[in-house]
Amino acid sequence: MNQMPPLPSLPARRNILTVLGASMAAGLCACTNVTPPAAKADAASATAFSEPPPPTSPMPLQAATPATVRFTPSPTPTKKARKHYVPDVGLPPVENGLAPVITRILTKHPIVFLTIDDGGTKTAEMVALMAEYDYPVSIFLARAFIQDNPGFFTQFAAQGSLIENHTISHNLNMVQLNYAQQLAEITTMQTYVKDQYGRLPTLFRPPGGAYSNLMRKAVADAGLKAIITWEAKANAGQMDYQVGNSLRPGDIVLMHFRPEFAADLSAFRQAQLAAGLEVVLLEDFLGVE
Repeated sequence: MNQMPPLPSLPARRNILTVLGASMAAGLCACTNVTPPAAKADAASATAFSEPPPPTSPMPLQAATPATVRFTPSPTPTKKARKHYVPDVGLPPVENGLAPVITRILTKHPIVFLTIDDGGTKTAEMVALMAEYDYPVSIFLARAFIQDNPGFFTQFAAQGSLIENHTISHNLNMVQLNYAQQLAEITTMQTYVKDQYGRLPTLFRPPGGAYSNLMRKAVADAGLKAIITWEAKANAGQMDYQVGNSLRPGDIVLMHFRPEFAADLSAFRQAQLAAGLEVVLLEDFLGVE
């Protein structure tokens, strides 16, 4: 085996990831090529959360040829103490049997929330990157993607991330199922996550982002606290925004466990640092751990 060249410095590696990420062609979107529409501002509303209207049914996935981005972690990553922010908003309650839908948290704190979905691609590089940057993340997993190796994700849990509910089958037309079918998708995944990781999920993300009041009822009846959507995503090595052209305090960012994970995480990190925001665990801030 040939001897590996000396590892580049962390800034150099980030620069490499940035160049590679920027050159990648637009590929897969957030579970589908349909993203929930942005929430409309309501000056008369006293809510501290942004909630979009239900999006239309998602479109099928579009295939893309993933690029390969190599990453080698520092031998001894330097970690700083995570800042603690006292929540200045509260989680909306379940009302009329319907779980709240949260797209963005309208906080005054300089914070952002990173969420990662599905679980189809599993590499040591992903674990190394998350350890390098020390990001606490809400991980929305679907059994269909992780059942071949569910133990892989315990590594992220050990880093301080939490595993949440993204259904059993990842049916992109879940919103069209009847109540019993939707409830079964959610409750069966609740049991699966509890058996695998020792914790019941508290948050739910529908496949593709589409939801309805029927789904909100199923989510509430399954014991979950909220449906989580997004207005920003790291995708195909770049950031996509439904509102504005940069990250805002309280944004919930969507990513996926895909081959382009390193490029997506690099794009997110650049946007996060440029906006001067700290990555905070969503469950911690909402008080639903």
